[in-house]
Amino acid sequence: MEMKNRWIALYVENQVGVLAKVSGLFSGKSYNLQSLTVGTTEHEDVSRMTICVTSDDITFEQIKKQLNCMVEVIKVIDLTNVPLHMKEILFAKVKGLDQAQKAEVFQIAQVFNVNNGNVKVADIGEDSILLECTLTEHRNNDLIALLKKRFRHLEIVRGGAVAVEAISTSFR
Repeated sequence: MEMKNRWIALYVENQVGVLAKVSGLFSGKSYNLQSLTVGTTEHEDVSRMTICVTSDDITFEQIKKQLNCMVEVIKVIDLTNVPLHMKEILFAKVKGLDQAQKAEVFQIAQVFNVNNGNVKVADIGEDSILLECTLTEHRNNDLIALLKKRFRHLEIVRGGAVAVEAISTSFR
């Protein structure tokens, strides 16, 4: 059975304890939860969760069924094979820099801004730069790998991805 990342969007009642119940389902069944983000929708009483789980086909079907059985869950959407717009937020603090290294960090940010990238300098100090990135998970991984290769002192903070189904059918 092939293990791969699969994506689910959940519309849930915006109530205390719902996040704990959903995450408890994953931990209780030992499902490998990769990321989970949650935020309110255009309706204050409804939240949308974007969940990435690594699983095989059979386990993924079980997860969807179990989520559908939860009282607080309004709707479960399998996003795995759907055209999506997806971004992940990442902060990268590069520390212990001299002037030449600072210039290199600026150049790296510029390169990652090509092709719909969004990397900006959020803060700068005497010997540090804080990058704020909203890229795809893959592009964030590429950025982290490059920064690790070039600089010794990094602090990485990343949030889970958020995703929305594409509007146009031509988007892939």
